[in-house]
Amino acid sequence: MKWLRGPKMAIVWTVLRIWLGLQWTEAAIEKLTHGFDALGFLQGAMANAKGDHPAVQGWYANFLQHFAIPNVELFNHLIPIGELLVGVGLILGVATIPALIAAAFMNLNFMLAGTTSTNPILYTVEILLLAAGTAGYYYGIDRIIIPRIKNWMHDKKVNRQHHAPAN
Repeated sequence: MKWLRGPKMAIVWTVLRIWLGLQWTEAAIEKLTHGFDALGFLQGAMANAKGDHPAVQGWYANFLQHFAIPNVELFNHLIPIGELLVGVGLILGVATIPALIAAAFMNLNFMLAGTTSTNPILYTVEILLLAAGTAGYYYGIDRIIIPRIKNWMHDKKVNRQHHAPAN
């Protein structure tokens, strides 16, 4: 399994990461340029929570009814901005792991709301990229930034220990 996280496989992960980022960016731009109102989607999800075999589970319908719908204006802003941040992060390979977690969280919520579409495919790619670990951003900005952040944190810790009062 180690070969899945090597530099050669990183090319495959990079192509998948950029493709995924383009999907999220495209969805965000569509919402930002043509307007977005999640209310119809949320009401449709509520309608799918009824019947003998509901596509939306009762607990999730309760979340939609009591939190998402009353705060739909917040979601109308968070969703497209979140999609754009995820997309740009994945394309550039910056904050890759947080972007993948956010993307998977959004896809999971879309699926819990009864939507299939491309969500299972995107979710699967996100999980694969998370499993790829550092190979997922080997060809990205994180490869440069993360070691610098680690060094900065290490230096800060050493300085604190060096300047700590003796007992």
